[in-house]
Order: sequence, then C-alpha cells, then structure tokens
Amino acid sequence: MPPTTSLTHLPRRALAKRGLATNGLGRSEVALLVVAPQQHRGHDAVDSAFIQAGSRLHSTAAPTSNSLITTGNASATATITAQQAAQQQQQQQPHNRSLHSSTPHSRPTIANPSVLPLSDSFAAASAPAGAHSSMASPRIPLSALPTGHIVRSLMTTTISSSPTLLPPSLMFMSVLANATSPLLNPDRNPLVKWGLKTTFYRQFCAGENSVEVAHTAKQLRSLGFSGIILNYAREIVLPKEAKSNALERVSPEEHARCIAEEVIPWATGQMETVRLAQEGDFVAVKFSGAGRLALAALARREQPPAELAAALDAICSFAASRRIRLMFDAEQFSLQRGIDDWVLQMMRRYNTNLETPIIYNTYQCYLKSTPETISEHLALAQKEGFTLGAKLVRGAYMGMDSRELMWDTKTETDICFDSIARTLLKREWDSDITGSGEFPNVGICLATHNAQSVRLAQKISESGTKTDVSIAQLQGMADEVSCELLTTGEDATAQKAKAFKYLTWGTTGECMKYLLRRAQENKDAVQRTRDTRDAMRTELVRRVKGMFGFA
Repeated sequence: MPPTTSLTHLPRRALAKRGLATNGLGRSEVALLVVAPQQHRGHDAVDSAFIQAGSRLHSTAAPTSNSLITTGNASATATITAQQAAQQQQQQQPHNRSLHSSTPHSRPTIANPSVLPLSDSFAAASAPAGAHSSMASPRIPLSALPTGHIVRSLMTTTISSSPTLLPPSLMFMSVLANATSPLLNPDRNPLVKWGLKTTFYRQFCAGENSVEVAHTAKQLRSLGFSGIILNYAREIVLPKEAKSNALERVSPEEHARCIAEEVIPWATGQMETVRLAQEGDFVAVKFSGAGRLALAALARREQPPAELAAALDAICSFAASRRIRLMFDAEQFSLQRGIDDWVLQMMRRYNTNLETPIIYNTYQCYLKSTPETISEHLALAQKEGFTLGAKLVRGAYMGMDSRELMWDTKTETDICFDSIARTLLKREWDSDITGSGEFPNVGICLATHNAQSVRLAQKISESGTKTDVSIAQLQGMADEVSCELLTTGEDATAQKAKAFKYLTWGTTGECMKYLLRRAQENKDAVQRTRDTRDAMRTELVRRVKGMFGFA
C-alpha cells in the first residue's frame, strides 16, 4: 500500500481546492470528506487517508473483529375495486405477457427502481409551490412540467417505442458508452458532449457537478416532490482478464491494486454523493461498484475485507450524521444473500429505535423467494429491535438469474409486489408475509413505474398508516405516474406517500452506460413507454390548443 496521510490533518484550504465545503464542520466531519468526483483521475494521499481514517475508526470502535459497521450516529390501503383493478391490469398488460416472452430481455414493469429529476429545464416550470397539496382547484398532472421537458420526453419515448428508430439509436449509444477514441468520448469531444447533454443527458440525468445537481433538486422540490434519490453514475471498469474470474478470490498481490483502483474511487464517489444530498434524501449504493474484492466476498457470503468495511463504516457514519438515507441496490441472485447479510448488519447499527430508517435493503419481487426473505428479515427486526428499511422493485436481473427462481408470469410478479406493499403499509401479517406478535417498525420505498401499484399504495397511505412510505420513479421516465402522485387525493389534510425522483449525476461520459441502460429498459417495456409517449403527446396537443384558445 502507498504511504498515507492523515485526513484529519489535511488543511481545509486543500480540501476546498478539491471542491469540498468544510464551513461549519468539525474535525471529525472534515475527516469523512473525500475528493470531489471530478478530481478522481489522480488519486493521491487524500484517497489513501480516507481508507486510513476509516480503518482507525473500524479498529477502535468495532465490538468484534467480524463487525461490519463499527460506528454510527443513529439519529436520523383500502384497495381499488375489483373492476378498477381489472381495467388497470388490462391497460398495463394487454396481452398478459409472460415474464419470459419471445423478447430475450423482457422484464417486469420497472427494471431498476429509484427516482427522477427534470434537470435545468425545470427553471421554466411555473406551477405554484404547494399546488399539489390541495384539490380545491384540480389540475392536469403533467401541466406542472415545462414544455421543453414534454417535447424531450415525447422525442425519447417515440424513438424508444419505434422498431425502426430504436435499433440504430441503441447501436450509436453503445458505441459511445464503450468508446476508447477521444473523438467519441463525450468528456473530450465538445460537439458530442453538446449533442448528448442537450437531449438524452438532460432528460435522464441530474447534472455534472454540485451546482447543477442542486439546481435540479431544487426545481423538483418546487413541483412538490419530497426529495431525491441520488446515484453517482461512474462505474468501476474491471480489466478484461478480471471479468471472467471476478467472483474468485483476489491474490495478495492483486489486493493492494484493487484497493487503490476500485475500492477507493468507489468510496470517494459515494461520499461525495452523500455530501450533495440534503436531509431526508436517499443515496443509492451498489456494492458491486467496489470491484473484485466486494464481488468475491459477496459470492461467498463472507464479511467484507477490512479496507472495504472501513469505507462502508465511513460512508454510513457520514450519511447518518447528515440524516441521509442509504439505499443498497439488489443485484444478481448469486450475490444477493451476501448483500442481505451486509445490509442487515448495517441496519442493526443504524436503524435502532428509528421510525424512519437510515439503511434500506432492496427486494426484487420477481423472485419467488422474496416473501419468505422479507418474513425472515422482519422476524430479525422484531427480535433484535431495529427498523427494517425495505425498497421494493419488480426486478432487474432476469437475464442473469435462473428461470426457476422467478414467477412464471408478469401478473404473478405484480401480485407479489402489491401484496408485500400492502402488508408493510398496513403492518399486518398475512399468508405471504408470515409472523406473529407485534409488527416491527418498517420504512418502505416503492420504486415502480406501475400506475396501479402507485394508486394502491396512495390509497392505503391516505387511509392511515404508521409506515414511512416513499414512492419513486426514474428521472425522465413515467412522468405521468409521478405527476399524478403529486395531485392525488381529495383531502388536503390526509396523510400521503412521499414522492421522490431518482437522479443520476456525473459527467456526460460517466453517465453513458447509465443512459444506455435506460434506452434498453424502454425497449424491454414497450407498452409502458408507449403509455408515456401518448401522455406526453396529449399534453403537448393540449398546450398548443391552449395557445389558440381551444383548450
């Protein structure tokens, strides 16, 4: 390992040069800050100091050598009628499509949950703040969005739902996402960057730096969203020779290189993302982004290596001190049991005696085992006295998981998702989520683009629930569902689910793989994409008619 420098003794002036605000922070808080992502390309002693500081914290505070989390600041439905449900189900899936239809990558309604912002163009939005909280003067949900966003969304959904336009678009984006030539790198070619940033990037991403991210988040909140789920787009690229054996143990010779080239950049990005978020927001974290050390340990259900554990300790402690919630993504089933172990250990540290948890695990409802898994985790929460944080998604790894692990049809996945959501919202045991005694504290985030699931959750929330519930959609997708959530409810005083948008931030080049996945997701969910396209077209026509007095 290269020599390290104590971060606690690093001058604030040096941190300021790296884009880190330290005003009002104590020495311990400064010690948790790391270099801004735009400075990542030259990892120096500050990066090593980050791990060193976390290692000291890990070694001095850990009650046992196997403890994953060593320090923490633990502060922080009535249903639709059968007829309505049938109509909604018919609209959502007109052909009652199987999870695995003729399309190789067909998947549930949402591939990867989170939340969505609408970028700089929100500056043009003129909806009065708080308009969503009262139904005294009902308004059309999409009327809150600026016209520029409507046009951009119509363009992207038209391309994504077209069998003629989508294939060449995907090919072009794939070339850019994997390009090695400076001419095709958006971060090095100004012309390519301008073309992407004014179209797809602005549609799906939050910004390249703290100023742009803050502006996007502010505009979202002005529309009535409770907050954001923020994710850093940069991905760790494994060497070709490492991809084939990524789940194997790393040799001692490779260990130091993995720390320097994989763990530290990943941890640095997560810390900066927590710094950009505001109190009450979420930060989405993906363990596999930490590289080979994380993958190997997860596959074997082992504790994380000491350096990775120290990095996790620092990230969680920093998030808890700022009351930022961490949302750990689900991954392929071969890694998921290990992920569950790590996240439950963090919940034991940070979710004690909290109605609103700090740590959230993700549960994929296309897996048959999910109801049993949640039942087991609820039993642990009940026995050990911590709050379970649960993010529900339909699923994202159908192309990688074994077919026998999944429900046979999309309808069964929808039923599983809604059943679990209902149980957690009402805090009542049933035949799927089994248990006895008092239901433990739980906080949930429903990450879905399915309008029926959103309406069901909103109905239950309005009828009264003790559960802290958030509902989220991806930025640039399913805006008609998000905006309907903001305007739902006849009683302005009724309790409502909190609406969030999933924002990904990073340079245009760093976001390319994320943008490619969003395009592929739209391809796999053609009907949903068409629904959004039709909603945007109707809203645009309404506005044009209004200009001539015909609305």
